[in-house]
Amino acid sequence: MEHFVNSTSATFSARQHHSPPQYPKRTWRRWLTALTATPVLVLAPVSPLALVAASANGPTVTLVGSFQDELGCGTEWEASCAATAMTDADGDGTYEFATDKIPTGTYEFKVAHNGGWDENYGLGGALGGGNYSLSVKSGDSVTFSYDSTTHLVQVDGTSATIAGVGQSKAQWISADTIAIPRDLGSGESYALYASKDAKLRLDGEEISGAKPIELKGVISGLTEAQRKKFPHLADYRALRVNMSREVTAAVLRSQLALARWDVQDGAKKLTAFTALQTSGAIDDLYATALQKVELGVSFTGKRPTFRLWAPTAHETTLLITDQNEKTTRHQASYDAASGAWTVNGKPQMAEAKYRWEVRVFVPETGKIETNIVTDPYSVALTTNSTQSVAVNLEDPKHQPKQWRKAEANDVQKDVDRSIYELQIRDFSVSDSSVTENLRGRFGAFGANGAGSKQLQELSDAGLTTVHLLPSFDIATIQEDEKQRTETDCKLQSLPAASSEQQECVTAHAGEDGFNWGYDPFHFMAPEGSYATNPEGAQRVEEFRGMVGSLHSMGLEVVLDQVFNHTAASGQAEKSVFDKIVPGYYHRLDAAGNVETSTCCENLATEHAAAQKLMVDSLVLWAKDYKVDGFRFDLMGHHSRETMEAARSALDELSPTRDGVDGKSIYLYGEGWNFGEVANNARFYQATQGQLNGTGIGTFNDRLRDAVHGGSPVDSSSTFRQGFGTGLGTDPNGNEVNGSTEEALKDLSHETDLVRLGLAGNLAGFEFLAADGKVHRGDELDYRGSAAGYASQPGEVINYVDAHDNETLYDLTVLKLPLETSMEDRVRMNTLSQAAVMYSQAVPFWHAGTELLRSKSLDRNSYDSGDWFNRIDFSGQENTFGSGLPPKADNGEKWDLMAPLLEDPELKPDAKAMSQAEGAALDLLRTRNEVGLLRLGTAELIEQKVSFPLSGPKADPGIIVMRIDDTVGADADSKHDGALVVFNASPEEKTQTLKDLVGREYSLASALEDGSDQRVKSTSFKSESGELSIPARTAAVLVEAESD
Repeated sequence: MEHFVNSTSATFSARQHHSPPQYPKRTWRRWLTALTATPVLVLAPVSPLALVAASANGPTVTLVGSFQDELGCGTEWEASCAATAMTDADGDGTYEFATDKIPTGTYEFKVAHNGGWDENYGLGGALGGGNYSLSVKSGDSVTFSYDSTTHLVQVDGTSATIAGVGQSKAQWISADTIAIPRDLGSGESYALYASKDAKLRLDGEEISGAKPIELKGVISGLTEAQRKKFPHLADYRALRVNMSREVTAAVLRSQLALARWDVQDGAKKLTAFTALQTSGAIDDLYATALQKVELGVSFTGKRPTFRLWAPTAHETTLLITDQNEKTTRHQASYDAASGAWTVNGKPQMAEAKYRWEVRVFVPETGKIETNIVTDPYSVALTTNSTQSVAVNLEDPKHQPKQWRKAEANDVQKDVDRSIYELQIRDFSVSDSSVTENLRGRFGAFGANGAGSKQLQELSDAGLTTVHLLPSFDIATIQEDEKQRTETDCKLQSLPAASSEQQECVTAHAGEDGFNWGYDPFHFMAPEGSYATNPEGAQRVEEFRGMVGSLHSMGLEVVLDQVFNHTAASGQAEKSVFDKIVPGYYHRLDAAGNVETSTCCENLATEHAAAQKLMVDSLVLWAKDYKVDGFRFDLMGHHSRETMEAARSALDELSPTRDGVDGKSIYLYGEGWNFGEVANNARFYQATQGQLNGTGIGTFNDRLRDAVHGGSPVDSSSTFRQGFGTGLGTDPNGNEVNGSTEEALKDLSHETDLVRLGLAGNLAGFEFLAADGKVHRGDELDYRGSAAGYASQPGEVINYVDAHDNETLYDLTVLKLPLETSMEDRVRMNTLSQAAVMYSQAVPFWHAGTELLRSKSLDRNSYDSGDWFNRIDFSGQENTFGSGLPPKADNGEKWDLMAPLLEDPELKPDAKAMSQAEGAALDLLRTRNEVGLLRLGTAELIEQKVSFPLSGPKADPGIIVMRIDDTVGADADSKHDGALVVFNASPEEKTQTLKDLVGREYSLASALEDGSDQRVKSTSFKSESGELSIPARTAAVLVEAESD
């Protein structure tokens, strides 16, 4: 998903600058940490011999770096050079190389396997990690030890190490303060070096290329305000910077380093020399003025104005390309207050292709580079995003009539929403009822194909909202259809459990037209591969056409947003931000390397310009595309402050001025807590339980896992059952579920979590739990955390499947007993969906769940091609048994999967799909009919909702939720009460509700008139309070409003 680039730290070399090695483009993760090297000795041969394995069972390992030409290699960074081969003499997996032949200087190095760059390890033992650094004096004996298990390198020797070389361990957090780790060198003499022409060099302990700027230590350390803003730096030393704003701005455009000396007996010894991270100082200088600047292309009438934020650039030039492919240069003017560069364009520049040329110091290369880059605020692009296009989104010619006129059905409360998650290409790429040139594209939503008919049917039943997987410009999809390579294998003819399908699909996974799209390239432009023509405004018009088509079905449109990372950073081909303001937009670790905990290059939306980009993007999509909501990928990697800024900016949009009611736009996301930001390490995160009062929703994994059993992040829980998959009531025989007694005990707790989810997963909701005590939601346990965390039901998204992990049907294949009939599998699929649809929170479905969608057991289909992701909305073909899923993410379980995939009894037929669809539509109609399922506030839920059959004596697999509208203010004008009932067991159950004797409950009309005959036998006897629930059934009974 990303291209590897070398360490983002400044490069300092001995005698002359050596460029870091050029590695092949790869897709890998990087976790980089610092090395504290203390140089020691062993002699090594320097004659160029053939490279051979240094261990009988291990790889050949070469020490590669900028000193190899001094040790008998033909050049630096030569992975195949035998002269620096490391040896494992005793076969313990630790390889060594020793020498005393390295001349005085500072060098960089790493290790490479098997004579090439395909497998190389750097800082922290990371595959493809950044370079280690080393300073030596001539004659020093140095020993390098490489652990082939951890991939870490240890250096021992006779010379003292200069800390921080080749890294960015100092952090310039405000104009007047630099923070450094307490263990970065020693001594109390400090200086800042700034070379405007990037000539800074370290030779031994001699620094050249710039004059020192003396810094003074601050005895009291960082201020309280600084510690609050940068909590991860709270223990750092503080150094005072005393420069004018103008000088500070000039210094920030330079190559920077901080030096530290220890002075003893009049002798000054360099103990640290490191580059600086500067985002804090940049924000201090420019953030306030920047907020008022309109970046990208804006129009006054027909005249465009181009603005780019590049405060550290030496110069920027706008490059305009005309229809004849002739490029003209336009020098930009600079605003010192905001850091923005501006070109006032001419009317003929409208619709023109353009790029920016930026001259800027790049720490990664140690040089002043001239980068040619697209506009991060691009609203339109050429094919494959090679150039930006200056499109005026307010021009009527780019506004389809249907888009201007159509409106989605009005949603009054957040919990009135029901959300359907859909990938644009999945929707129609295999739909023969759609014109071929529209399949897999925006236009298919208006083509009246099988998918559109399905959406209209769902909308008529009560579905309100379609959530689209990433639709912004994506880095990993080839937009030129002629340049794609799709598999030509006859996949339909291959056996159900064959590995050939995945071999055919993965062979071209990086070259076909499919990817989920969580690889952001440009955040404000639609993805070109989904348009019939990706050039310029065409993608804009077709995207708007899609929104108009969905609105005309009565459906809201939610866009999936991925502001937590980009597909690339640094000088990589598809890097944008780092080529404009190097080192600013991405979140860096303590050594200055880009954090990748999200999967890829983490964005730092806590930085002012990155937050502005995020907020400006949301406002653009809301105002200029009329979308109705946003889902945030890995939202916990954003701060609550950033999410509140987004909420506030959207709230400012008004129907009269902007054509949009911003307050109606719904926000939700993944509130997971992990990575370098975990536990509020860098800011107060937008995670579960920390967004209370904002109205912003988070996905509820508590209900999900309780219904499924196990966890998608626990590979050992594949066969672990849950409330909706037979735990304790219909055992599958797998030892992971324990004895019957253990399973029933687990079920009692999982059932409590389902009850809590049905009540909106509120922190303050109280009920009698399985331990016999009344507990608040936040007193119940979920894997060591509080189960209940929300303050309002609209802040919770209840779901049992999504694009991530296995589909709901595939999960039931793994967890239900093998002998379970298809009819009963359909019923358990419906019961699991009902746990979502009958809850007081916001319900969320994965597209195709209503049709028993399968991905042939694939747990991560992000790049599994159309074959494993296809949906037949006509309801004729189920995709279970489409072959073993791709090996990379599923191979370890192939032996378990194969017998399931080849079992014809597990493949749903058209009848089963129709039964599942009918039941799913009934769920939607019931939620729409019964307003008591959508109370909307914690106050009403705590007042009216109870679980009369909970506690230690509860019947396994049974849930009864009572909603009493005779208590408090009237919430539903049609009903005095409702009973939501579940029987997850394989047997009919009868329960007695003595407190309800005399009440009149009957099946909701949508179920009474619905497709499921068994649910119609659900009954309540008023005279005895006896409630009968058929096996594997969820139902809603209602009591009519009394006169």
